[in-house]
Amino acid sequence: MKAGQGVPWKVSILAQRLLHDRLPTKVNLVTRGILSWKAHYCVSGCGAVESAQHLVPLLQHFCFSLVTFVALSAGGLRARRSFMQLIWLVSVWVVWHERNSRLFRGSANSVQHMLDKIKAFSYRLMKATSSTLALNYHCWWSCLLLCLSLV
Repeated sequence: MKAGQGVPWKVSILAQRLLHDRLPTKVNLVTRGILSWKAHYCVSGCGAVESAQHLVPLLQHFCFSLVTFVALSAGGLRARRSFMQLIWLVSVWVVWHERNSRLFRGSANSVQHMLDKIKAFSYRLMKATSSTLALNYHCWWSCLLLCLSLV
């Protein structure tokens, strides 16, 4: 899979907006005069100010949790890089939607539930773009390296 291939535009655009600090985070909304300074804290209750810089470490944690074993395994560098890009994009999407669910609906999913969403979304995207991907979702996460032809 080439970088960005098979990833919906809205997912890629969201990631670009995050990297350029163009998301409507609370800090950006305060800067634009839409929110007061009293309302600029993260919806997770961690006590930090919600900014793009605050979201990036959380995304790195998800990505690290999901691809550590891929980075350490044998296989093609190109395939690993594409897979890591996919996981990054999907993580951005899932974390942003979780943030919005917490902010606007008052609902909160567990970290494990969010990881499961990332796994499921990345599986669907890989399956849609790869004719050699194993058809079974269980195989996707139990024999990932084999599915990606990295072993």
